[in-house]
Amino acid sequence: MRGISEETIESSSDNAEQLYDELAATYGLTLSKEIIKVAVNDKFVPWNTVLKSNDTIVFIPPVAGG
Repeated sequence: MRGISEETIESSSDNAEQLYDELAATYGLTLSKEIIKVAVNDKFVPWNTVLKSNDTIVFIPPVAGG
């Protein structure tokens, strides 16, 4: 997506979906949320998961392998 392994940001987003929308608008991300998985603090979670200060959020794009 952005080609970086880690970034720390401050956001007023309440949940993972709002955060992704904010990042998409800021950085021009084009992948649809329907194909991305989200993890908070190393656990896959629904998009409406409420975020807390110091959470680690990972947006995982589709991958292929074999």
